[in-house]
Amino acid sequence: MNNTSGASRSPWTDVAGSETGEAPARDLNVDVCVIGAGIAGVSVGHALVREGLSVVILDDGPVDGGETSRSTAHVTSVIDGGYARLEELHGENGARLAHASHAAAIERIDMLVREERIDCDFTRLDGFLFAAPRAPPEHLAREFAAALRAGALVRSFERSPLPGLDLGACLRFSDQGQLHPLRYLAGLTEAFVRLGGRLFRGAHVVVVHDGEPVRVELEGGHVVTAGSVVVATHAPFTTMVVMHTKQAAYRTFVVAAEVPRDSVPHVLMWDTDDPYHYVRVAPARGNDRSDLLLVGGEDHKTGQADDADVRFARLEQWMRERFPTAGKVSRRWSGQLLETLDHLAYIGLEPGSDHVYLVTGDSGLGFTHATIAAMLLPDAIAGRENPWKELYAADRKPLRAASDYLRENLNAVAQLVDLVKPGEAASVDDIARGSGAIVRRGLHLTAVYRDASGGVHERSAVCTHLGCIVHWNSMETSWDCPCHGSRFDTEGRVLAGPAAMPLSEAWSRDEKPVDPATSGAASAP
Repeated sequence: MNNTSGASRSPWTDVAGSETGEAPARDLNVDVCVIGAGIAGVSVGHALVREGLSVVILDDGPVDGGETSRSTAHVTSVIDGGYARLEELHGENGARLAHASHAAAIERIDMLVREERIDCDFTRLDGFLFAAPRAPPEHLAREFAAALRAGALVRSFERSPLPGLDLGACLRFSDQGQLHPLRYLAGLTEAFVRLGGRLFRGAHVVVVHDGEPVRVELEGGHVVTAGSVVVATHAPFTTMVVMHTKQAAYRTFVVAAEVPRDSVPHVLMWDTDDPYHYVRVAPARGNDRSDLLLVGGEDHKTGQADDADVRFARLEQWMRERFPTAGKVSRRWSGQLLETLDHLAYIGLEPGSDHVYLVTGDSGLGFTHATIAAMLLPDAIAGRENPWKELYAADRKPLRAASDYLRENLNAVAQLVDLVKPGEAASVDDIARGSGAIVRRGLHLTAVYRDASGGVHERSAVCTHLGCIVHWNSMETSWDCPCHGSRFDTEGRVLAGPAAMPLSEAWSRDEKPVDPATSGAASAP
């Protein structure tokens, strides 16, 4: 498969994927244009075409090359952040609606797997939430009470009921699920096309103009006009600021190791540690003697650390202390999450728009949030009422999370100090092969990558979203922005938004830098 979001590979990518195709060869007019062919875009597109609408999905890369390929695909109604916190932010009724929507999403996935005959190892199973070591007992008790009020099928245990896993006090949530993310995505994509939907890969959207109709301009000059547009690109590129102050990008890390078949219970697991850990077991296809144990966590804000080996080592140590049957780690990879301030995705009209809708803010629950969008947005586009509309509204203001809002945005602003820092390397010669570093040349900061053969690749280090300085990600061989999570490859091409434009060409070393003291104007790096 073509993985466009980084150098590491999850075990899901062993399946054959779709190749990047061509952009539309002419102008198109449709009822709905969906931008983004990951799990959110395909889920929404499939739901819309089932209603008889003409739908086109556009993506500038392969269907299976983005963050969906990096998910551990917990299909769960156990909300990241917990039901107690959800009650504080959304009230008891909001927590009940959140649980109901995620539970409905699991049911819908179950139904789609059966109706569309998708071979994706979908399984219904229990999920267990374990208390962090030394956590006060009342923390789990409070979560249990809130989960009950929200309507979850949950039971409390003083000790783990799972054989061979003495992990302490826990909550058991019934009727959760898991699946193979790329096989599910492939099956849903096939169904979308079979029902009359059109999918274009290699279609780069330049700009979206809201109106009647909405105009979607593509690189190369062609235009798609539509009654409605859904932007499902993980991080939306159509809004520069407002959405990105309400969510933050994090890298999360996963290790996978084979374990003897059925030596680890087939359940989902999470703990309340900070950063928290998550666990699932997947069938090892083609091997009837082993399962694949996946252990994830050790999150950090995108672009604000480059110590993946240390994080993987901690994950492996955590795994071996609890799962002694685990064999050698066979895969290590990372993925990107968008954590919203109030733990729920933004699904609805883009603020200030009349016909452009957003799906963003997966908050670690990408499959259920994508499926909620596939139930909510068809109602919104058709003008039908939906009880979840206000809960997920993209223009909602998380006032009860004001302290988190302030903290996250102060963190982003603090990254601007990089503009005046010296470079990480004095010259290109100081950069090892296969590595990258920031080099300062006068007022300009250059992102320099030396490939394995010694070739030098240089771009401006200034993120094209809001002007922060990118940082090198040695694990994924990418340039990552520490402010809002935009990511670029070694040639400066966008891997992940909200940036819509590639990194600019590097300032030439032959140019004479402008001195703001004599020019009368400050020159931006």
